[in-house]
Amino acid sequence: MRVTVHETVAAFDAAAGPLYDADPARHTLAHTALVRLRGRPDLAGLLLTVAHRGETAGALLQEAGRPATVSALPPALAAAAAERAGSTLPAVHGPVPEAEAFAAAYTARTGQRAEVAMRMRLFRLVTLTPPRGVRGVARVAGAADLEVLVSFMTAFTAEAVQALDPPADPRPWLLEALTQGAGYLLWEVDGVPVAVAGARRPIGSMSRVGPVYTPPEERGHGYGTAVTAAATAWARAAGARDVVLLTDLANPVSNEIYPRIGYRPVLDAVELRFTARA
Repeated sequence: MRVTVHETVAAFDAAAGPLYDADPARHTLAHTALVRLRGRPDLAGLLLTVAHRGETAGALLQEAGRPATVSALPPALAAAAAERAGSTLPAVHGPVPEAEAFAAAYTARTGQRAEVAMRMRLFRLVTLTPPRGVRGVARVAGAADLEVLVSFMTAFTAEAVQALDPPADPRPWLLEALTQGAGYLLWEVDGVPVAVAGARRPIGSMSRVGPVYTPPEERGHGYGTAVTAAATAWARAAGARDVVLLTDLANPVSNEIYPRIGYRPVLDAVELRFTARA
């Protein structure tokens, strides 16, 4: 078994890319991050692969300051990866078995402790069934809607992001996402935006929907469900065969409504934050 910490994104991409490509839905977060790092290698943190008998068998990807993603790191390889992972990772994210195995190995070596930041569920679209009877219409947001998107995303991060501190200003990543071809769908009632859902530009055959946000005063009318269906339709029209989304398991509403429009659960995931022992 050989563990390699890669010095360049290109070298990591060559070794780990086939692992991610084999199941793009499972590795949706890693895929998104890797695409970003191809254009911005300066954002790379830890890029690690584990080879067995000459073949890449596991991978860990981290953008600087962000959680490490271990969706492609089997639990049996967690200890070997943790030995080369340094001691400054802020958190780890992945399917529950993979994330918990890596966190156990990492904290045993570093003396830190791991605490749950968020529990999630990955859903994959089977057959899209848009809701009926929801008042309003969907439209694709453009550059002129930036301040509306900033307002919605600022409120979303303040309410929903429980793990690492989110960026104070969402403008840079919103502009980056729009530049990279992401779609943001606004649901409007009488010309007023009441909900938003984003969808990533397809990577290969896969697109991920999210974030989805409805202001508290507009909830209970089906706007979030309707705009999610609209973003899903946008992703399919953009060429995605697989459309996925992640939900926060602490939010029972989202985990109930997405199956109604055709999504089915694939796996449960967890984000574990590393902190110093008291």
